[in-house]
Amino acid sequence: MKHRGRHRRRRRGQALRATLAGTALALTAAATLISTSQASGSGAPGALAPVSQAGPLRLHENLVDARTLDTLTRRMGGNVGVSGVLTDTDHVMRNRAGCDTAETDALPVEPTATRAYCWDRADSTSPGWVPRAVTTSGDADDDGAWGENRVILAGWTHSARTAGTPARDRSLARIAVIDANDPDRLTYRWILLVAPTDGGKDFTAVRSRLSGMVWYQGKLIVTAEGGADRTGGLLVFDLHRILKADAADNAIGRVNGGYAAHGYQYVLPAIGSYTPAGGRCDPTTDQGTPCPGALSLDRSSAPDSLVASERIPQGSDRRTRLWRYPFGLGTDTARGGLLAGDTRGRVDASEAYETKATGVSGVLSHRAEGASGADWYVDRTSDHRDVLWRQSGSGAKAAECTADQSHACWGRGTRSLSYWEQTGELWSLSPDGVLYAAPLTAVEKSLE
Repeated sequence: MKHRGRHRRRRRGQALRATLAGTALALTAAATLISTSQASGSGAPGALAPVSQAGPLRLHENLVDARTLDTLTRRMGGNVGVSGVLTDTDHVMRNRAGCDTAETDALPVEPTATRAYCWDRADSTSPGWVPRAVTTSGDADDDGAWGENRVILAGWTHSARTAGTPARDRSLARIAVIDANDPDRLTYRWILLVAPTDGGKDFTAVRSRLSGMVWYQGKLIVTAEGGADRTGGLLVFDLHRILKADAADNAIGRVNGGYAAHGYQYVLPAIGSYTPAGGRCDPTTDQGTPCPGALSLDRSSAPDSLVASERIPQGSDRRTRLWRYPFGLGTDTARGGLLAGDTRGRVDASEAYETKATGVSGVLSHRAEGASGADWYVDRTSDHRDVLWRQSGSGAKAAECTADQSHACWGRGTRSLSYWEQTGELWSLSPDGVLYAAPLTAVEKSLE
């Protein structure tokens, strides 16, 4: 996507980075004893080991016919897009000072989060809804903005296990579109994820556990867990195609007088999926098709790539696979933001490893300037706080906050990792309702 005023926004981004750097330097370190756990430490996942990229990691691309999407767009009054939602935000996030103690207790100890926000109280206490994934306009475009706007997207899923939950609410998936132009006042609006049906004359709810999410160019790619076929693939959405519901009804789809979205004002219809070529994913075997868990974008690779981790339960005796898919480099604007595939729609991983870490809830790959290879960061669930490991082919490191390495430094129960290259921030969120950022340089410093 082409943007006017790119150089002006880059200067704005440079100024913002300088401000954030100053903020980070002004913060004092936590009053705890910090040590660095090496690969030989207790519970360390060790070095990454390369694995074969073929077979189990292959995906097949399935796109919805453009005529179906155009029919739905026409019937619902035309595309609204991200900018349309930003002009209609109706919730305000609480700054750190407005967060509850239970919420701020989930923040990292070392490094300290330089920015932290909590959701509107009605959303943070809504039963069954859990925040699971984050991505930003820093992923979407290399200048860090979408048009003239700085935007954060956060994916939430409604738990199917919540007692007393009506069947119509179970496993619904929604996205918070957050206006991040003013760091002191973040506002947001919800959009519901849906799938077109009946040739675009109707739509139904997407019911999926959003453990991973990446916004690249105009496309949003999310994990597809818990769907009807349980294949464990990926769903694709086009953020140019956000549509507005015109009927106030709890139904989802076409109703008398228009279209309803369970009370939501906006919907985002899926435009396709990536399904495992080997069939249904299997979390019980090292040789089978992996069930994707966390996702992130790596802009330091060539070409830019989608990074994924396997969903393995904490404490499993299995190793977790980490891998990447390259994004396409073609000139076809309609395919902008889609993965690179062959003429048969096959998408292969370009790189894959395995780690001893289990319970991975966030993954990130980044190659520092001048480095020979990328470091991989995995957010690993712990009994106390999560452990953020930095891994490579030579070993693993993580900052610990007690001398006996029994208490980790990273946030508690964190979900998802997203690196905003223009600002140098590593973004994450917690199920306790906190969206926060810490400089990647501070993360690195805690590992030195």
